[in-house]
Amino acid sequence: MNLHFRDTRKIDPAQGLMLGDGTPNDGDRVEIGPTRLAFDEWAAAGLDLPDLDAMRRFRWERLTAQVAARGLAGLLLFDPLNIRYATDSTNMQLWNTHNPFRAVLLCADGYMVIWDYKNGMFLSAFNPLVRERRSGADLFYFDRGDKVDVAADTFANEVRILCAEHAGAGNRRIAVDKVMLHGLRALEAQGFTVVDGEEITEKTRAVKGPDEIRAMRCASHACEVSVRAMEDFARTHVPGGAVTENDIWAVLHAENIRRGGEWIETRLLSSGPRTNPWFQECGPRVVQNNEIVAFDTDLVGSYGICVDISRSWWIGDAKPRPDMIYAMQHGVDHIMQNMQMLKPGVMIPELTAGTHVLDPQYQKQKYGCLMHGVGLCDEWPLVAYPDSAVAGAYDYPLEAGMTLCVEALVSPEGVDFSIKLEDQVLITEDGFERLTQYPWDAALMGM
Repeated sequence: MNLHFRDTRKIDPAQGLMLGDGTPNDGDRVEIGPTRLAFDEWAAAGLDLPDLDAMRRFRWERLTAQVAARGLAGLLLFDPLNIRYATDSTNMQLWNTHNPFRAVLLCADGYMVIWDYKNGMFLSAFNPLVRERRSGADLFYFDRGDKVDVAADTFANEVRILCAEHAGAGNRRIAVDKVMLHGLRALEAQGFTVVDGEEITEKTRAVKGPDEIRAMRCASHACEVSVRAMEDFARTHVPGGAVTENDIWAVLHAENIRRGGEWIETRLLSSGPRTNPWFQECGPRVVQNNEIVAFDTDLVGSYGICVDISRSWWIGDAKPRPDMIYAMQHGVDHIMQNMQMLKPGVMIPELTAGTHVLDPQYQKQKYGCLMHGVGLCDEWPLVAYPDSAVAGAYDYPLEAGMTLCVEALVSPEGVDFSIKLEDQVLITEDGFERLTQYPWDAALMGM
């Protein structure tokens, strides 16, 4: 008897040559994506899949238009999430965040070149918008030692030649998002005037196209199914056993990966007295019966889309205290009332000025912002509370196609609990759509 049997089919027999999102029906492909489990769940939920070719072209066109409109020779990207946005390709994303070995140059005429790990340049071959693949952008000390300056000079010279070919030799203005010190000096030595590329990428990414919105709906569904599995595990196992915060959080990780999700940026799950103050990450504490478990997903899920939602649960057979119920209800009011301000044309400072005001007992430990953008991760813009707003920092209107997270942290100082809540919303042509469907905890709502 074969105890190690697995399904070795390379294709999904329910599909044809192509999957519903336009990618090849080939289990051996290089291009990563959702699993059959995710596709089946989305079909059962009646969700439309994104057209990934159309999504990639939409992103490329938006970035190229920004480069051209600003009279730049090119946009040089090192941030892994900006590279994902420009190319939809990945390569060891978390490792790349602290060992930056990838780069993308988008020239003024749309010509796009990627520098990748020398043995991994095939990883973006599925995308015809990437016109060239090179290596040599690894400008960090671990990889180059005392000769990092030589590598930076070689790389910067390649950038200069490419910009001259595709934007004209006289244009030496280039936008860069995040660059190592030797890289910056080498670009300047080549005669480039380096301007802020992060401002370009953040504003470009802020407005989502139709297929990005479809991808976000799918990612949101996959996240919420995964959260449901985590909640079921907690409610089943906490009352009768030694279940730790880590045990509960591990369920979300596993379920995210099962559906083609990618990683989780934080470990923000805590229980009981560890919920206050907020921002304690999950650890070995055994969760007790009749306690609050609160979390913030910070999850990079299917299609690389971030789903950033928060919930607080009462886990136990007794009723939560009245102060916990009031805090929960107050937090829900905070989110739902702030949501009502959302529509195209509203200026971000208007959201700050019009916010629902938390009770005095919750002011000192309130969250760092009342809303923020979301896409491939937490993104521009940030909507500050009145007492932390900086005049002139965010004088921009909301636009249709933006996606935002609406936050609430109700955390009385010196008490043994906090309530953390967060919903994800889409700005529509005439208002907003609440993308998050996960219910509020009935016990904490006093039901």
